[in-house]
Amino acid sequence: MNPLLLFSFVIGYFLLLLTVAWYTSKNSNNDSFFIGNRNSNWMLVAFGMVGTSLSGVTFVSVPGTVGNVGFQYFQVVIGYFFGYLAVAYILLPLYYKMNLTSIYNYLEHRFGNKSYKTGAVFFILSRTLGATARLYLVINILQIFILDSMNVSFWLTTLIILILILLYTFEGGVKTIVYTDTLQTTCMLLGLIVCIVAVMSKMDIGFSEAINQLSVKGMLKVFNADVQSSGFFIKQIIGGAFITIAMTGLDQEMMQKNISVKTLKDSQKNIMTLSTILLFVNFLFLFMGGLLYLYAANNSIDVKGDDLFPSIALGSHLSIAVGIIFIIGLISALFPSADGALTALTSSFCIDILGLKKREDLNEQQRKKVRITVHLVFTIIFFLCVMLFKWINDKSIIDVILKVAGYTYGPLLGLFAFGIFTKRVINDKLSLIVCIAAPLLVIGLDILNNPEWFVSKLNITSSIADILKNISSNIFSGFKIGIELLIINGLLTFIGLWFISKPANKK
Repeated sequence: MNPLLLFSFVIGYFLLLLTVAWYTSKNSNNDSFFIGNRNSNWMLVAFGMVGTSLSGVTFVSVPGTVGNVGFQYFQVVIGYFFGYLAVAYILLPLYYKMNLTSIYNYLEHRFGNKSYKTGAVFFILSRTLGATARLYLVINILQIFILDSMNVSFWLTTLIILILILLYTFEGGVKTIVYTDTLQTTCMLLGLIVCIVAVMSKMDIGFSEAINQLSVKGMLKVFNADVQSSGFFIKQIIGGAFITIAMTGLDQEMMQKNISVKTLKDSQKNIMTLSTILLFVNFLFLFMGGLLYLYAANNSIDVKGDDLFPSIALGSHLSIAVGIIFIIGLISALFPSADGALTALTSSFCIDILGLKKREDLNEQQRKKVRITVHLVFTIIFFLCVMLFKWINDKSIIDVILKVAGYTYGPLLGLFAFGIFTKRVINDKLSLIVCIAAPLLVIGLDILNNPEWFVSKLNITSSIADILKNISSNIFSGFKIGIELLIINGLLTFIGLWFISKPANKK
């Protein structure tokens, strides 16, 4: 497929985004950037957040999982739905009642300044790593299938893409992103549906026949009944719910768009609409994965995992039009997570770390200058992180980042749970120690439970590896901790906070 043709469509897509950004950022100010003047349309926010929730990783990784575990990922998606219920009816009422710009201001009101800063730092760390990992994954696909043949260096590709993201988020922030995310989600879903139709047409089968073939191949299995497995359905559903609570309800990027909606009722409509759409969209991604594996088997294509979708879509197997739509769908899946993360990190750092909204010594223009500077600095940090992932050059680097996200969101889960469900008063000065200790304990537990994963990543010597494996076998007897690691982390944080707390004054 002609790389220059694909590249021209990528550039055209960016120009469209810049046009939307220019139009929507007129008369913007700091409130527009941080919370969209609390005037965002809930339907646009709900639809646009589909793209933010899925990202480029979902676009290429979820279809790739079907070959190994069938439709088991849908267990987690079911959990997401229950998690969104908690976000809509427990967390959002709290945020609206307190009229928050940054959700971590809740921790300041409930516990004190140290806890507030601790929550914000954990968010900044986790979102920076997660967003740049997703960015790296998609940039790498663009590099391999388009830009390597044009002799464009990876660092230059990364720099140009980040500059383009910076340009369309620079002025309008959330006010702009609500519209660009809607456009990008539309393109992403269009790309997914067109690819499904194209593969079924190429195989000359309909939906019912495709389902029958997937059933015969054993790919339609959803529920894993093996209690020992990390994919056991109860663990996956509960874990999926807590992932949503932590990575949506306690995440400034995701909540920043929700609290930009004028009323609580509309924001709750947004969350529940999003949760319903995601059930359907994730099923389509899994169905796409099943079709790709059927097509690969029928055509002797030896490609699996994350490489499957781009290899078939951008190879000589499908039409040029499908390849173009795939590329547009892929970058449309990428940018709602990258642009939103850049804006949310800027907002959190300005409000939570620098205390920009409390600085009475600065006028509106000076605050804007600070915000722009922070935005530029985070763009540079994004560039450095993407280059670091490229240097590591690990095809499963996203697994590392997802684990890190589990470690860093645990303290946030524990802090908010303790604040909401107890009346106790903590020693604020000790909260950081607790929030560092809990992830360290979880990392140690994870190493003992899953030594093979860490051995493969850290090049541990064989003697130490054997010791770890023996310890793991004796302690866990084959039981694997999976997605519930986040819950354990949050629970340890909760227990730690209990020990540094005392009953509230009844008065």
